[in-house]
Order: sequence, then C-alpha cells, then structure tokens
Amino acid sequence: MRIARFSIDGNVAFGAVEDTPQGPVLDIIKGIPYADFELSGTKVPLSKVRLLPPVLPNKVVAIGRNYAEHAKELGNAIVDDQGRPEAPVAFFKPTTSVIGSGDAIEYPSFSDELHHEAELAVVIGRMCREVPRERVKDVIFGYTCANDVTARDVQRREKQWARAKGFDTSCPLGPWVETDLDPTDLTIQATVNGEQRQLGRTSDMIRSIEDLVVHITEAMTLLPGDVILTGTPAGVGPLNAGDEVAVTIEGIGTLTNKVIKRG
Repeated sequence: MRIARFSIDGNVAFGAVEDTPQGPVLDIIKGIPYADFELSGTKVPLSKVRLLPPVLPNKVVAIGRNYAEHAKELGNAIVDDQGRPEAPVAFFKPTTSVIGSGDAIEYPSFSDELHHEAELAVVIGRMCREVPRERVKDVIFGYTCANDVTARDVQRREKQWARAKGFDTSCPLGPWVETDLDPTDLTIQATVNGEQRQLGRTSDMIRSIEDLVVHITEAMTLLPGDVILTGTPAGVGPLNAGDEVAVTIEGIGTLTNKVIKRG
C-alpha cells in the first residue's frame, strides 16, 4: 500500500494512493497509519491536493559511506588498516530539514557546492530499541525516496556534518511511503534537469537494512515515523539554483524538488 500525507483546503490527512482510470486518488485514512486504521471511503484526486512529507519524523538517522563506489569517489576508506569493515558512519538530520515532493530546496548562503544524494529511506512503524536481526521487519512501516542534500564544501571544511547536511530543506522525502516492498535489490537513480546522474541498486549496500537497524537501535530508541537514510550510490554531483532534481526508486515512485536561492 502507498500511503501519502497531504493537505487540502487547509486540512492535513493521510490517504492510501489508489490508481483509477481517471488517475490516482487518495482514500482518506481514519486515524494515523502506524496503528490499525480504516479507509474512510472518501476519495480525492491526487491532482487536487498538495503532497507533504509522508512522515514527520522525531529524528532522521542517516548513514554515510554505505556504497563502496560512492565512498571511493569521495576518497573515503570502507575498511580499516587491518582490512576490517569500518563501523557505519551515522549522523542526524533535524526535523526542520524535512520537506516533501514538490517543495523547494533552498540553496544555503554559506555554501558554494551543493550536492544531491539519492537514497532509500526506511520508515519506522513502532517504538523500538535493541532490535534483534530477526525482528527488524516487524518494526519497519515502509520505504520512501530521500535526497540527502549536502553542502559538500562545508562538509570538507568543518570536518563534521551537522551544518553541511542538517540545514533547512536538506532532507526531501516522498512522494509517499510504500508499505509492501522487498528493498533488497531495487534500482535507485537521480536525475538533474532530466539528465541521469546516479544509477545504482540497493543490493550494492555494504551494510544491509537489518545491519543498520540493529546498529542504530543498540544506541537509541526509534519512534513511529522516524526515518533511516541508508546511503547513496556513486554519481553525486552539483546542484545549482534553478535545477530540478528527481530521485526515483523502483517500486516506490519519484521525489522531485526544485533548487532555489535562499531568501
């Protein structure tokens, strides 16, 4: 099931996306989608609503260097001096960084080198901590597209990633959450102004989704609606004001955002 969050006539709701001969419609959900819910039967055309970020996470936990070719293109090692895999690189993106499909990415005034990073996002469906590997699927609500927009020059200069990856509008998510999906081998791509920049498969991840959930929940509690960004394939590159960037993931859909100057 594809579940979207949207606004219409000043009201915000969740709805299940259904395809019809007249085009996609949203069947409004009674309650919130993380618990048992019912479809209201009240349907509105997708074309008549504004899509919002499909979830409002308490936190976004992002993973860096989870595709070998991407780590290589930025000159980062994925094994230590003894040839052992490096521990996953985890960082946070604040809730104020989250925007939806169709919203604008604001080019930050403190950067001259903005990059796109297409990623599969995992949406958590229940409160969880210290999740064993065999229970990971039980805590996942679904999957969506993400763009881990990065001020690359700031990332290099400041040696840590809070400002470079946490600025306002740096975490587009959407267009909706797909709850019925096998994420192990999906095509993931990014285009800028229609030109392909990134193309990879989720099967190329160094650490699986199970690995990431286990690793993260060893340290912290995840709440319903929290999001895990699972890393980006090779091909990251520049964004400029006026560009339109799209992230497409097989089985989910396309997340599209325009880049504008801030202010």
